[in-house]
Amino acid sequence: MTAADTRAVALRPLGVTALLAAVFAALAVVVAGRNGAPFPVDRDALDWSVGHRPAEATAVARGITATGTGILPYLGAVAAGLLMGRGIRQRLVAAAGALAFLLAAQAVRYGVLYGVHRPRPPVADWATHASRYAFPSGHATTSALVAGLLVWAVLHRGGRRSPTYTLCALIVCWAVAVGLTRIYLGVHWATDVLGGWLYAGTWLGLGVALIPLGRLLPRDRSDGSDMNDSRGEGR
Repeated sequence: MTAADTRAVALRPLGVTALLAAVFAALAVVVAGRNGAPFPVDRDALDWSVGHRPAEATAVARGITATGTGILPYLGAVAAGLLMGRGIRQRLVAAAGALAFLLAAQAVRYGVLYGVHRPRPPVADWATHASRYAFPSGHATTSALVAGLLVWAVLHRGGRRSPTYTLCALIVCWAVAVGLTRIYLGVHWATDVLGGWLYAGTWLGLGVALIPLGRLLPRDRSDGSDMNDSRGEGR
């Protein structure tokens, strides 16, 4: 691969990231400009959800949505980092980096959340607890970010194999399910969830494009490389 080809591959994620960021920014501006008023698709999704809530489905949705907040997503980020590394030092560095990545994304999200200050759907339509403003959805954002980190780690460690792709698909399905439950339970408009996914995609795209894993993770010395280095120095 030539130097030009390498640069093209490196810039490709940035192009996708720029597109996601532009769409997210446009959606945020429109939502803010409408003072948070729902779009027709938002009302249609909420009306459908309220009309299709048997007790069993609601209980399942509450269980799924609970995995998108609290300590679990942060443990997922740490697990992704531990999976990326190959030795103790690498694993600790990667786990700390993944956690910092998630925390930084959350900090910026809160800035957007309070900047747009979009009201949630009517409380009478809620089927679970919620707080603060609506855009972008915190559960949808957090689960998508963690899913992205886990997929990144699995692909980095597992290579191009069918079980790897299957696991990645399951992880993505989990994040999508968490986002959809926020609409189903009536605590978010559909465009809040879409905004969360766009924001998470932007942040993950920046990570893929700008974070060189090979340089970020220190070389692990527990695999016998110390011995090889010492032999080389003695020559």
